[in-house]
Amino acid sequence: MLIGFDIRRSDAFGVGTYIKNLLRAFARRGAGHEYLLVGGERHRAVLEDLPESFRFVPFEERYNSLGSHLRFQFVLRPLNPEVYHVPHRAVPYIMPCPYVCTVHDLDKILFREPSASRLRTETVFHVLRHGLQRADRLIAVSQATRRDLINLLGIPGDRIEVIPNALDEQLTRTDSEQDRTRTLERFQVDYPFLLYVGNIQPQKNLPRLVEAFAVVQADLEQHPRYGELRLIIIGDDLAAHPDLRRSVIRSRMQQRVRFLGFVSTETLRIFYSSAAAFVFPSLYEGFGLPPLEAMAQGTPVVTSNVSSLPEVVGDAAVLINPENVFDIARGIRQVLLDDDLRRTLSLRGREQAARFSWDRTADRVLEIYRKVVENRSAGRTNKS
Repeated sequence: MLIGFDIRRSDAFGVGTYIKNLLRAFARRGAGHEYLLVGGERHRAVLEDLPESFRFVPFEERYNSLGSHLRFQFVLRPLNPEVYHVPHRAVPYIMPCPYVCTVHDLDKILFREPSASRLRTETVFHVLRHGLQRADRLIAVSQATRRDLINLLGIPGDRIEVIPNALDEQLTRTDSEQDRTRTLERFQVDYPFLLYVGNIQPQKNLPRLVEAFAVVQADLEQHPRYGELRLIIIGDDLAAHPDLRRSVIRSRMQQRVRFLGFVSTETLRIFYSSAAAFVFPSLYEGFGLPPLEAMAQGTPVVTSNVSSLPEVVGDAAVLINPENVFDIARGIRQVLLDDDLRRTLSLRGREQAARFSWDRTADRVLEIYRKVVENRSAGRTNKS
């Protein structure tokens, strides 16, 4: 098959993990397919290790810009791919060939920007629904996302295939004690800490996490192991989120909560493995990779009992009600203080993370490509 693939978010958090690991799994499959990777130079730079069967097609327009919606068709038509894969929900408005779309979540519908005008909100919804409803096939990364596509956009369930994400292979590696010590010293971390990894958006529920941490810290202030407990947040810049800053100040946790922003994959892996617990009280996730990433390093996880998270973590995490600060605090205390539970979660977490595989995901995605191409060929034959 000649397969087109949009790589214009390969350098992004989350979706970028999906693009990089799926393409690398395709490369391991071989099978004689050719791939046309459409994107800018900076997107190409993170995919340099792919073989010659992956050909780069330059297109610098941002994936969700007006220019992309208008001009993308002129890039794609001469290439004439048998199927094109948009690995996120922002499908170009005019698509001149059969296409598959992966939907990670529908947070832009469920959590609309309060400052956005009604016209903008309705336009975003129309464009999103237009692209998803016309897809030959949709891939949902979880059953929860599949339900959202059916309930919010009215897409028939038989057009949606659930194929889960998997872990970035770099985050499954084990670091030496020397590397771990060196990294923690560089960040001046010499205390036990809870960890959160992800961006700072309303649905991530970070103000409640800070409040719950304040409750736990007060309870454990005299504890011999956790008296100096901290909360470390990785993955976003606090300066752009004044509401969260105010939550930290109101909770009087300025000296106990650290925001590290973005860090390298190697550094992130060490923070996962060094945390006393990973806490992820999100209100909504299409899949939720960070809990699995922590599990792969054997770190106990506390996460929400809503959306896709229960199906992702299985019985390998402590589930909490993310809308209740005291229940979040209850889950954190339980994981910190029950050593038998910590050992059980560490073992189950590694087993749960190992259930997800990019190679299995790639095989299922390739099968969807084949079905789309065969169905289009059969349709042309019947018309003739």
